[in-house]
Amino acid sequence: MSSAIHAPVSRPVPIPIGEILPWAAFAGILALLAIYFIGAEQGATALMSGHYLHEFVHDGRHIMAFPCH
Repeated sequence: MSSAIHAPVSRPVPIPIGEILPWAAFAGILALLAIYFIGAEQGATALMSGHYLHEFVHDGRHIMAFPCH
């Protein structure tokens, strides 16, 4: 006679929203900063003088289809 051995079933532990929310807000702020510096840091809205930041993110600008010329 053969008997089947059943492994214990483990259930995923839910993560409380209170633990996710600060990290989601932090990631959102970083994403908005990245989009600003890649997409809008030039001309009248520039926070930094000169074109160093523009040239640093120039290729990323074209990859994300932001016009800059």
